[in-house]
Amino acid sequence: MSQDKEKIVITGGSGFVGKHLTKLLLSEGYDVVHLSRSVNSKAGVKTYEWNIKKKTVDVRALENASHIIHLAGAGVADKPWTYKRKLEIVRSRIDGIPVLLDAIQKNNIPLKSFISSSGINYYGTKTSEHIYSENDLAGEDFLAKTCVYWENYADKFLPVCRVVKLRTGVVLDKTEGALVKMMEPFKYGLGAAIGSGKQYMPWIHIDDLCRMYLHAIKNTNLSGAYNACAPQHITNNEMTKHIAKFLNKKVWLPNVPSFVMKLILGDMADILLQGSRCSCDKITATGFTFEKDSLEKVF
Repeated sequence: MSQDKEKIVITGGSGFVGKHLTKLLLSEGYDVVHLSRSVNSKAGVKTYEWNIKKKTVDVRALENASHIIHLAGAGVADKPWTYKRKLEIVRSRIDGIPVLLDAIQKNNIPLKSFISSSGINYYGTKTSEHIYSENDLAGEDFLAKTCVYWENYADKFLPVCRVVKLRTGVVLDKTEGALVKMMEPFKYGLGAAIGSGKQYMPWIHIDDLCRMYLHAIKNTNLSGAYNACAPQHITNNEMTKHIAKFLNKKVWLPNVPSFVMKLILGDMADILLQGSRCSCDKITATGFTFEKDSLEKVF
């Protein structure tokens, strides 16, 4: 089977990243299928069912598969962080991996790579002047520990194939995802920076993230963890100014105080109130180049 007809299995393929990635891979000539809890796909590709609770997967999805891209996971900021929700956030990312591995091994499928999403919060949700690289230790908070579990489970595929883990920053797109939510208050004249505004926001444009997955597929020398974030380091204050300029709005409100965010969001507020810089040197050293390397090219 030639490379341009390699089969790629995507979990979480109907999500924001999954839809864009599917479109790119199809345009590159790959055969793409999705694994989902239900068999109706929003991306126009064949969808097969997997049931994580029952530990079952339709093995037809994995026949002749060359690569698995693991994007499945409950949204981190979609619901309040109750104990039950935190458990769901973790388990939705890790429980399906042993199911896939078992099916791959039992059916002797010669998989080439397992490429998993991870989060830039691996290093901890905190603000510091340190620029984090892949050699830095993991943080101790909830999201950091979630990323550690996530990556450790992905590494269970190491006896079978190479494993790549993309520690993803905030994924930006003007029509969907986090940036649209950030822009909403500005449309009503209520846009403002959050907390000190000095916290960094490691980010990546959706197009670059999808190209990075493609890069990981094509370059067989890639393995291990890579920071998936743009080279430009942006603070919350700076992001606020960019959004206001794009929407032709003025920022007249003071920064939203940290205590207000904590009252509204609880522990989840730290996602917005904290953030450090992260290096993308490791991935660029493999030959990857960012097309959207600054916010000026995003807006």
